[in-house]
Amino acid sequence: MAATLSMSYASSPNLNNTVDHFINKRKCTSKSLNFGFITESNWGISVKEKISCITSKQRRRNHKLGSLVVSSASALASMASTSSLEFDVVVVGAGVIGLTIARQFLNESDSISVAVVDAFVPCSHGATGAGQGYLWMVHKAPGSEKWELAKRSKKLWEMLAQSIEDQGSDPLDLLGWKKTGSLLVGRTQEDASGLEERVKLLSEAGLRAEYLSSADLRLKEPSLEIEKEGGAAFLPDDCQLDARRTVAFLEKENRQFASKGRYAEFYNEPALQLIRSDNTGEVEAVQTSKNRLYCKKAVVIAAGSWSGSLMKSLLKESNIVIDVPVKPRKGHLLVIENFKAMQLNHGLMEVGYINHQSVAHSTSSASAVPDDARTLSVSMAATTDSVGNLVLGSSREFAGFNWEIDDSIIDQIWARAGDFFPSLREVTLADLTKNRKVRVGHRPYMPGGIPMIGPVPGLPKLVLAAGHEGEGLSMALGTAEMVADMVLGNTGKVDFTPYSVPGR
Repeated sequence: MAATLSMSYASSPNLNNTVDHFINKRKCTSKSLNFGFITESNWGISVKEKISCITSKQRRRNHKLGSLVVSSASALASMASTSSLEFDVVVVGAGVIGLTIARQFLNESDSISVAVVDAFVPCSHGATGAGQGYLWMVHKAPGSEKWELAKRSKKLWEMLAQSIEDQGSDPLDLLGWKKTGSLLVGRTQEDASGLEERVKLLSEAGLRAEYLSSADLRLKEPSLEIEKEGGAAFLPDDCQLDARRTVAFLEKENRQFASKGRYAEFYNEPALQLIRSDNTGEVEAVQTSKNRLYCKKAVVIAAGSWSGSLMKSLLKESNIVIDVPVKPRKGHLLVIENFKAMQLNHGLMEVGYINHQSVAHSTSSASAVPDDARTLSVSMAATTDSVGNLVLGSSREFAGFNWEIDDSIIDQIWARAGDFFPSLREVTLADLTKNRKVRVGHRPYMPGGIPMIGPVPGLPKLVLAAGHEGEGLSMALGTAEMVADMVLGNTGKVDFTPYSVPGR
């Protein structure tokens, strides 16, 4: 269904007359809404069309009319005491999880309408814009609770890239898509033995996987140097994306439905409260800082690291207590632009990357301790992005929503990469001041490592999709499909059970 709008002008009783005055005076006409990009899409209401008309004619000539510029939700909301819109689905969170959920619903039916709400804009906060972009199976465990979702999601990404190519476009341009293959690297005999067993399991699970000795690995990656007893697991079909390009693609795809009245974005508009029915208790709407957004089918909370605190805030006026123990896990990535000292042929990570999420392991790998100790963990991950920049990671720490760059962590990331790539030891970070950037983000950590995806008990029509930590991009399309299947009553492609909210 198309979005519908109702408004009350109690605080601006003469707004309609004022708008009519300017339209009549300037003889302005408008056949369609023209908002630049309309964030509250295709509202079929005369006063909004009049405001849009004024905007297009008068923006440059009448500074007093600046408050009437309807280029975002904020402009109109500031003129109205209340505005209420109705959609089939309201998604809270505009990271890769939220945007792919919106996309899934929009493509499920030619009538479903979706609103996306976020306190910021995509890739400005959270984990999506700061990630390394890999879609790898090499570090996943066949038979684990997340295995089927990870496998399904990777297949969906591959299908999307193929469909883009079939339509005559380049997935590299639109998504930053590269089929680089991945290498999981170990430096000790113990690591090598574990990698050989991993390759066996991955092969039995139907993936192309190969074990490489240190000598074979050197042929694949001449810049890499490890001990003779080391080795690597190689998955040639693993891929990577550019998260920012991918988000831009998702937004563009979703916005194609705006002209049909089926899609709207409410960015820089925090969700403040859930509105519930007095009779049934079901969730009816999301109250934001500027609008009340009603839902017919579902409200989906996909707010990444903010999901836990947001749920508490949204439910503060109710007697329902839901524990969503998501918390931010801060990470740094180092990006070196135009770096010619070495070249990577694949994406790489060390074995310790797998372990440093929750357990300590030998000093031959990454330096990690249990998460509740809040001690910094650094391990090597190296990729080349879609424009040829060297991207090195990664760190993990519990530091709240701290956005400051810690230079000591960057030094450790550089030093750890130098343990694997000798050519990096010949260059200091001081030499790279002009062509280095640092990304800081917050992974949505969930104790136990399994995201919560499913209906929230005691709150009909409320669905949660949060806690993916560093796997949000890789699991996004599978998560989106799962959420849509749950809401629409479809048979799931993967088992919902491991991700259910009850009993957590």
